[in-house]
Order: sequence, then C-alpha cells, then structure tokens
Amino acid sequence: MPNWGGGAKCGACEKTVYHAEEIQCNGRSFHKTCFLCMACRKALDSTTVAAHESEIYCKTCYGRKYGPKGVGFGQGAGCLSMDTGDHLGLNLQQGSPKSARPSTPTNASKFAKKMVDVDKCPRCGKSVYAAEKIMGGGKPWHKTCFRCAICGKSLESTNVTDKDGELYCKVCYAKNFGPKGIGFGGLTQVEKKE
Repeated sequence: MPNWGGGAKCGACEKTVYHAEEIQCNGRSFHKTCFLCMACRKALDSTTVAAHESEIYCKTCYGRKYGPKGVGFGQGAGCLSMDTGDHLGLNLQQGSPKSARPSTPTNASKFAKKMVDVDKCPRCGKSVYAAEKIMGGGKPWHKTCFRCAICGKSLESTNVTDKDGELYCKVCYAKNFGPKGIGFGGLTQVEKKE
C-alpha cells in the first residue's frame, strides 16, 4: 500500500508517524507516546534510551538484559542488586554460579581504616582531618594549633622552625636555641671606647 503524504512507520505500533509527533532513535521513527521501554514501559527520552538492534529499553532494563551479570550490576554504580528483571519479562541467560563470598569482610573497609588511622595533633592531641591539616616538622597540625610554642604567633611555611617536635617562629628559635653572645639573640653590641 503506498504511503500517501504520511511519514515513516512507528517502530513500536507500525502506524504512520507524522513529523510533529516523531522521535527518531537508532535510524527508526517512533510516536512520542510509543517511545517506551520494551520491558518496563517507562517513557523514554534521548538521555534515558538504550537501543539494542531494533529494541529500545530504559538504561536499567538494558543493563539487566545485556549488561554484566552478578551482584552490584544492573542498578548503577555502588548498588548491590540481585534483581534479574524476571518480573519485567526479561529472559536472561544466567552464567555459571559465582563462588560464595565470605559473610565477614577479610579486609577492613577504607572508611574504617581512615577512622582508625586519623592523625593526632601534637599540640592538642585531637584528631586532624584533611580539611584542617597543616604539615610542620613532619607531623600534622590543626591550623589553629600551628603557632609558635613561645610567643603564640601564627606560623607559615616561610617562618616556621622545629626542634624536638615543637614549632617555633624564627625569632623565638634564634633567641632560645641560636648562638649566644654579643650580637646574637637580640643583644646589642657594646660600643668600643677609643
């Protein structure tokens, strides 16, 4: 039968699709109302569609049917899912059964290690987290604790010195640990009499 003045045939219902109601996907035309996932019947758009040959699916159903199989696949990153999509009519080929995982983790999680290995500030003894950490003398310090042990002046990388695990400004370090005598440590020279 000739196609008099009409558009292409819909990939889902096989009726004529006119330009005003046309959505194209994978070289085929669909009515806006027919552009649905073949498994769950959810409405699709250009960001949620996944095509396989002449079939269209939402990304979730596509992943269940054609994606990797096993725990954690088919629902997005980080999800643990054993949903095979049977309730949606997806015929999935099951691979060989995987060996059972132990019920208790053999290694502590990164989060648990991070909580145990949190650095302690040498000045106050409290935990130092990355957002507040300043390194000085090979140790982590809180920004508020990164001060001279004698005068309390706030320190920076350009004016910090360390001795025996404690931080000092350059002036206090020179006065207390620098060379002693006339002309050093803030003492003034005695004028020579002629």
